[in-house]
Amino acid sequence: MKILSIQSAVAYGHVGNSAAVFPLQRIGVEVLPVYTVNFSNHTGYGAWRGPLIDPADVREVITGIEDRGVFGQIDAVLSGYQGGEGIGDVIIDAVARVKAANPDAVYACDPVMGNAKSGCFVAPAIPILLRERVVPVADIITPNQFELGFLTETEPDTLESTLASVDLARAMGPRTVLVTSVERPDREEGTIEMLAVDGDGAWLVQTPHLPMKANGSGDVTAALFTAHYVETGSAKTALERTASSVYDLLQATLDSGERELQLIEAQEFYAHPRMQFTARQVR
Repeated sequence: MKILSIQSAVAYGHVGNSAAVFPLQRIGVEVLPVYTVNFSNHTGYGAWRGPLIDPADVREVITGIEDRGVFGQIDAVLSGYQGGEGIGDVIIDAVARVKAANPDAVYACDPVMGNAKSGCFVAPAIPILLRERVVPVADIITPNQFELGFLTETEPDTLESTLASVDLARAMGPRTVLVTSVERPDREEGTIEMLAVDGDGAWLVQTPHLPMKANGSGDVTAALFTAHYVETGSAKTALERTASSVYDLLQATLDSGERELQLIEAQEFYAHPRMQFTARQVR
């Protein structure tokens, strides 16, 4: 499997491609990483150094890959946080060109906008760009529950309302939706859930809620789910594998006392997921 991953990169720590690439490689995926920023560290520290890469330069890198004649071999295009409006056009164009070379290729978009605790943290134009132009050309999207509400202009909270919001999102274009950080009012205390929905049904997986915030965990989740889904065609299997790997990654990070994801230390959990969580069909 080959995945073209157009995301940010950091030298220290793990977000964007610096979170997504290694877990994908560890499960046997050939990754073609294209960077949209090259920062010293993620912006959560409040200070960072390094350049935003001009969208024209990102396009040049993608065109150079196309020149090598490999677009026909790419199984999926993956994108995450979009720092500016210009990069959206580059990604949409890249998806169209990959799909022209391989009509079976899919586009997986993580529509990063914010979360329930910190609200929306991207430029005001980005949610509109995602809603109107990017999500409609995606095959898979991986919003958290807050972002799902933002995309569909709803307020999902219960399982029923979250499924209804997913239906609205799927009507926009994507056939597969993974909703992370699902927090139902009636869930068991101390748990958190993920919901995967495609044309075959809807599956919910529940894990213990770890008392931490880990930058980059959503990037790992989107990458692993995309790869497992493309490989197996099963939302349930992809959901269970992803939940297992990401939970153990987060547990290892929590145990370490470190702020950054323990991405390398947790590598066996990607290669050999323990499959300790079972997804139940809810539709």
